[in-house]
Amino acid sequence: MSEKKEKVFADGFIFKRKENAPEFVIGSLSVKVDEAVEFLKSNTNNGWVNLDIKLSQAGKHYIELNTFKPDTSKASNDDVPF
Repeated sequence: MSEKKEKVFADGFIFKRKENAPEFVIGSLSVKVDEAVEFLKSNTNNGWVNLDIKLSQAGKHYIELNTFKPDTSKASNDDVPF
């Protein structure tokens, strides 16, 4: 059974959905540069940082570090049936 990973919130990033905005405006992203740069540098993976914008149970948006890593140990060309 997989263990539940602790959420890593993206420091320096704030997403807001403005209810009165036109339909084509999803929301706005504010970046506090010093915090965001430090967060990005400490969480980089091959030059990338993946972030998910989520909705809390309380109805507020938040940004979380996406820590998904595919399990490459199972995939192999030897397993292809043809």
